[in-house]
Amino acid sequence: MKNLAIVWIAVLSLVACQTGDKKASANALTDEQKSKALKDSANFTTIQWLDSTFKDLGKVKEGAVVEVSYRFKNTGNHNLIIADVTAGCGCTTPDKPQEPIAPGKEGVIKAKFNSENHPGENRKDVYVLANTVPQSSDLVFHVEVTK
Repeated sequence: MKNLAIVWIAVLSLVACQTGDKKASANALTDEQKSKALKDSANFTTIQWLDSTFKDLGKVKEGAVVEVSYRFKNTGNHNLIIADVTAGCGCTTPDKPQEPIAPGKEGVIKAKFNSENHPGENRKDVYVLANTVPQSSDLVFHVEVTK
């Protein structure tokens, strides 16, 4: 009987996790919706970067993967839509919110930098495209990769 109860709890936990994932992906915008948001100036909003848009990550050993985060807040009256986040090179992988950020709410843009084969001083850019004026923001980080 105990084993049956444990199995039942495990099954319910898995179902609950899958339901949560479906809800999050259901709120994600399509590429068409993102494109429309960038063109509809009546729904533009404002963004406030809560952290500096420049970060010095110090020194890391070559081969380390470093993560950097930039917190922001939607300070406007319309949903903030982060349409695209790109990196200046393939060694940096950005991650962005998939759902719109409601007015007054906060979000995070993250990037991972793979220092493999990048010894020395590195200045990396992460470009953010959103329904704001101006539409793009440049996030920068510096890291020194040592052997």
